[in-house]
Amino acid sequence: MPNIKSAEKRVKVINKKTAENRAIKSRIATYAKKFKLAVENKEVENAQSLYNEVVSLMDKAASDNVIHKNSANRKKAHYAKMLANLNK
Repeated sequence: MPNIKSAEKRVKVINKKTAENRAIKSRIATYAKKFKLAVENKEVENAQSLYNEVVSLMDKAASDNVIHKNSANRKKAHYAKMLANLNK
């Protein structure tokens, strides 16, 4: 434990932000998993709506620096390709 009061506050703030970031990443992973499952089961309409949701979540997370923007763009491109192949 830190001895200085400001360091104690930083520990609290960091723990809170870590929990928030973990929750955001978990939500993205959950929607990504649902999207992949919908693509696997060839549910076009469901996959499209889940794709929109996961892309939105990734954009928000990338803008808040929860995940890196290049990582978000790479995953979005991968999911878009999966969706395009499903529509063929």
